Amino acid sequence: MKKDDTQPGATPTVQVIERMFALMDVLASRDDAISLKDISEKTGLHPSTAHRILNDLAIGRYVERPQPGSYRLGMRLLELGNLVKDRLNVRDAAMGPMRELHKRIQQPVNLSMRQGDEIVYVERAFSERSGMQVVRAIGGRAPLHLTSVGKLFLAADDAQRIRAYAGRTGLHGQTRNSITQLPALERELAKVRQLNYAQDNEELELGVRCMAAGIYDDQGKLIAGLSISAPASRLEESWLAPLQDTAQEISRTLGYLPDALGHHHG
Repeated sequence: MKKDDTQPGATPTVQVIERMFALMDVLASRDDAISLKDISEKTGLHPSTAHRILNDLAIGRYVERPQPGSYRLGMRLLELGNLVKDRLNVRDAAMGPMRELHKRIQQPVNLSMRQGDEIVYVERAFSERSGMQVVRAIGGRAPLHLTSVGKLFLAADDAQRIRAYAGRTGLHGQTRNSITQLPALERELAKVRQLNYAQDNEELELGVRCMAAGIYDDQGKLIAGLSISAPASRLEESWLAPLQDTAQEISRTLGYLPDALGHHHG
């Protein structure tokens, strides 16, 4: 069959996405599972079309099939929802303290979270030329083993997970200081656990050093990291205490209670 060249190629894809959302909206309108027949009637989609899209969504765990021919929303949506919820809570709790810390040390302060094998920068407090304090979502990413916050997250993982991370990523380096061998990474992470903070010594970018402290939730789980980045020659050890205090303040806002020894549980 000859393809009609006048039809823009993007339309079918957009149509599938619209239908997918229509199907999910129908599933969201009921607590229990819905039969394919009902779904088809409510969306006006042919049962075979609805079935095909629902099957694709089931593969991605966006939809579940409790019994053949009936569907409900899946667990993947809960996972994504929790990511959004965590990010909102952490950001709300971090905004004020990040500004205060920035005022004290006059260096950019970053808030980052883990996503898979990477760190995602969620917020940054810094000064505009006018001297105004700004907090901005930035969305940059970097590999865990090359960043101070990433090392905090790797240090919270067990040996097996760290080995798996090294296998998946190949521990690629960015500068001559990057840690690219598993034994060296394991030594570095042991140091992070012992000191309860992490550093990046020009490992992601030459001329830039960072230090990071962890932010923990009410379950004692590491959910974010607060870091200060500065030109390599200007990073001061004296910033560590205020950085740790600020991270702890944010953690307390999120319901974190350190035990008597101040160790992180979980």
